[in-house]
Amino acid sequence: MFGGSLNPLNQVKDRNAIDTTKDTTAGTQAKDQWRQTVSEEKKAAVHEEMKRMNQLPSNSTYATHRLRVLNKVLHLLSIQRTTSQDEELELLFAGLSL
Repeated sequence: MFGGSLNPLNQVKDRNAIDTTKDTTAGTQAKDQWRQTVSEEKKAAVHEEMKRMNQLPSNSTYATHRLRVLNKVLHLLSIQRTTSQDEELELLFAGLSL
């Protein structure tokens, strides 16, 4: 009855495929932007904790160790990570009680 691309059902399918691609791209961009915002908030929290640790006596082993851990967290936040590494970092961050 209808030939190839003139078939109204095929045209609807084609439009839906394009819309799905747009939705996926927009979703990915929103997710990346959200991750960046969360990462910036975490970096700010780490910096605040570092300021707090720097107020403790310089010979405090607790403060020295905590500063080393916080520096490592900052490093891990700054590099590109896989999803599983991201999840591990979330667990580490939760354990820091910031």
